[in-house]
Amino acid sequence: MAIKTILVVDDSATERHLIGEILTKAGFSVSFAQDGETGVTLSKTQKPDLILMDVVMPGLNGFQATRAISKDDDTKHIPIILCTTKDQETDRVWGIRQGAKDYVLKPVDAAELLQKIAAFN
Repeated sequence: MAIKTILVVDDSATERHLIGEILTKAGFSVSFAQDGETGVTLSKTQKPDLILMDVVMPGLNGFQATRAISKDDDTKHIPIILCTTKDQETDRVWGIRQGAKDYVLKPVDAAELLQKIAAFN
């Protein structure tokens, strides 16, 4: 499955803008959610090809949203890449156990992010 549409879930407007710029310049169609609850809802209504999920967000955090999306029959096929400042190995392992397929550290390196996305094509 070719990745064409990406949902970016991040509570930071700055991060959404920066990541959105990287992705649109690379030719992806990008939509945004400002929190985990909205991310879960949009994953069901938009059915993006891939989700970039922040971890530290108010309300439903990225781990919880990832778990909800990856356990739902309608959305469990959507790969999720966690995109976070949490750089401990325990965070990485926990994120994968919640259903994430990969992990990218902030500040996001454009080349690394695009390479990880390309791995799903």
